[in-house]
Amino acid sequence: MPKHYLFFDLDGTLTDPALGITNSIMYALKQFDIEVARREDLYVFIGPPLFASFQKYYHFDDAKADQAVTLYREYFAKQGLYENTPYPHIHDTLKTLKDMGYQLAVATSKPEPFARTILEHFELAAYFDVISGSDINDRQESKADVIKRALDRLGNPPRETCLMIGDREHDAIGAKANQMDCLGVTYGYGSREELLQAGCVDVVDDNQDLPEKIQKM
Repeated sequence: MPKHYLFFDLDGTLTDPALGITNSIMYALKQFDIEVARREDLYVFIGPPLFASFQKYYHFDDAKADQAVTLYREYFAKQGLYENTPYPHIHDTLKTLKDMGYQLAVATSKPEPFARTILEHFELAAYFDVISGSDINDRQESKADVIKRALDRLGNPPRETCLMIGDREHDAIGAKANQMDCLGVTYGYGSREELLQAGCVDVVDDNQDLPEKIQKM
């Protein structure tokens, strides 16, 4: 059955958030007297839920990870969310998809208030029928939970008509948990290998290729 509902990840798919996210992480880590030698080492934080990433990469316990997320958000809310750049041609791609009749949603692990602010700031919000982010008070929400919330807001359409589009394995895993296909994008922060191993049905290297690729699915 052809796809009709398209669910977009935000970080690494619609916008490049590297500067704001890494600055926010460095601000949080500095409060624990942890200095980061290379900004690029923090790119693994882009996409997955923050709480789990602080635990995975810095071995923080629950309390410390919770504190780190709070510190991260102190910087991010004031400055980091604007240290962000829409990917080239993304406006044109989204407009093309809307004109083709697709319904578009955002499903991001970023807290929903931050996601809305970013999308509005960069004039992307108008393309989307639904914007679903994580619950800012639930540190351990998964990507699957966020996608499920977006599905609910769209009236739970048939899963075979839905497609997740994202740059990390968590997008594919979350889509699979909701019985959806996932199309990977390699211009973000996950590799082709990561995306295909996680279960993406295909990948594209440029967002301009999305309309043609999706139309053929």
